[in-house]
Amino acid sequence: MNHHPSTPVGRALTVVLGAVPFTVITLLVFGGWPPLQRWDASMAARASGYGATHPEVVDFWQVVGAVVLPWTSRAVIVVVAVYLWHRRARLLTVWLLVSAGAELGLVQAAQYIFTRSQPAQHLVETDGWSYVSGHATAAFVMAGALGVVLPSVRGWRRRFRLLVLLPVIAVVWIASVDRLALNVHYVSDVLGGWALGLAILTATSIGFGLRPGLRRRRRRTPSSTLETARPPRAAVIVNPIKVGDGVAFRRKVTRSLELRGFDDPLWLETQIDDSGNAMAKRAIEYESDLVLVAGGDGTVRVVCAALAHTGIPVGVIPAGTGNLLARNLHIPLDLDDALERILEGRNRRIDLVSVYGDQLDTDRFAVMAGLGLDAAIISGAPPVLKAQIGWPAYLVSTARNINHPSVRVRITLDDETPIERRVRTVVVGNVGMLQANIPLLPDARPDDGLLDVVVIAPRRVTQWPIVVWRLLTRTNRTDMYLERFTGRKVEIIAAVDVERQLDGDPIGPGRTLTAEVEPGALVARVPRRR
Repeated sequence: MNHHPSTPVGRALTVVLGAVPFTVITLLVFGGWPPLQRWDASMAARASGYGATHPEVVDFWQVVGAVVLPWTSRAVIVVVAVYLWHRRARLLTVWLLVSAGAELGLVQAAQYIFTRSQPAQHLVETDGWSYVSGHATAAFVMAGALGVVLPSVRGWRRRFRLLVLLPVIAVVWIASVDRLALNVHYVSDVLGGWALGLAILTATSIGFGLRPGLRRRRRRTPSSTLETARPPRAAVIVNPIKVGDGVAFRRKVTRSLELRGFDDPLWLETQIDDSGNAMAKRAIEYESDLVLVAGGDGTVRVVCAALAHTGIPVGVIPAGTGNLLARNLHIPLDLDDALERILEGRNRRIDLVSVYGDQLDTDRFAVMAGLGLDAAIISGAPPVLKAQIGWPAYLVSTARNINHPSVRVRITLDDETPIERRVRTVVVGNVGMLQANIPLLPDARPDDGLLDVVVIAPRRVTQWPIVVWRLLTRTNRTDMYLERFTGRKVEIIAAVDVERQLDGDPIGPGRTLTAEVEPGALVARVPRRR
């Protein structure tokens, strides 16, 4: 029998289980369970005795109680609902209002049905019945509702969610302790209020398709934590030339997303005249919760550039020759392993780099840009050989271009004094590792807000082994052959036209290349730390 939470039976079972704590506590309270009775009596006696000799403490808790009224919690829910309505999250808005209304009605109903008197020695004058605590129930529903809502609101950074949720959770404790300190409720009244709040949230969440709770047996991705008002959406942008068996690829990706609660993905294929820009815009219009991109470094670059500053997480599925961004984000090259690491991973904000130059529109890159020999190697790699053997095709091009002429350049870092060098190549990097784990820029980090620059300038072919050795051993010594710099903005001006490249794509010859970091511009889905 299928009792999965997404089935009717599973949903009904979840609602029943959500109501179990309230049912159990209610039965223990009105069944006269001795341990609970003794606990209630003991706490009530302590609160009464302490309050009688410390009137200033009673005054303090009275002020607190006036602030954390149930109507305060309900007002917070209404304010959040208005905000969500403005963000066009209509279903979440209705769910919040229904939850608040259910809390108000069920608290009144419980107090009317059970008519439990307040502790005899309560320290302030109040009306109403004791079971359940309306303060505790309202605060619990507010905290739980925000816990469901905030993860589903795109653009709210995780630390900002915590800044909201931690005080809200504290309000639950303060509202509950206030009732006990003033001795207007028993401990069991507060516990019953919490349990009623849990039952309300469970029932309304299941009713609106939020499906919290039982499905958390697997590790969840941040986009599906406690589920959104709809199944999370994914868009998959594919370069069909780079993906070999398209049918098998599509089947694996669809199945992996389905297992994690995603809706049927939106499939978008790049075109000869568009490497992914229009597809990324379609993914944004689709209100995707996750964009998967499978293609070469060029496709990945274009998609990431289009998704900059949107807050939509991007998962890179390695499918190209270099796969440099995937390698630097520690995403495995095997498809099954990559899918698991991405979909079970975490969101990490990384930098992108804005770049422009002569004969080049303003663009962005995520990995590296270069001017000189490296761009010539990329331009000269035989396409057929790249398709057959992958990145080793660049070795063939390297052999052909080993005598690539040096060029005089002027390099300006931030607002510092320009430096002039005669170089073979200049590379500006957001990350540091090349294919075969060659550490071209060993100190580069994709989220440090800095650009790393390497200037390679051997005078003769016989000096190349020295440069290669220094790269492989990560030597930090600076000399005439290899220099490294860092900055937030880098301007390179060459004396003559030279080849240039962005993330492994040749962009044609030119004399200038200017790069400026955009800190935290992209949300990347990366494997969890181990």
